[in-house]
Amino acid sequence: MKAILLRIHVPEGQRHQGMLLWEWLLQRGSELGARGGSVLRPIAGFGRHHVLREQKFFELAGSLNVQVELQVSDEQMQHLLEQVRGTGIRLSYSTMEISLGVLNPDAQDAAPPMP
Repeated sequence: MKAILLRIHVPEGQRHQGMLLWEWLLQRGSELGARGGSVLRPIAGFGRHHVLREQKFFELAGSLNVQVELQVSDEQMQHLLEQVRGTGIRLSYSTMEISLGVLNPDAQDAAPPMP
């Protein structure tokens, strides 16, 4: 099955509506019917200002962006991005087309149609 991997870069400690932003994004993705979602914490990285940040010490916890990855249809992605636009929160994201599959599927793995 074809899908889109939507990767959103989020400041680890940023909050929205009383919850961590990455949690809010995962919740929105789940509510939209995303096939899967994950939050990944990098060990180092840089952004548009090219400042290298590394998580070497406990004191730096929360200073890096985390990556929220969602497996979505194009329609689900557009709906989620529109929700984020409505918040006024400035975030960067990337997308790529992916193929989803399950080895040795069982009855629960039957893929529901993606809207």
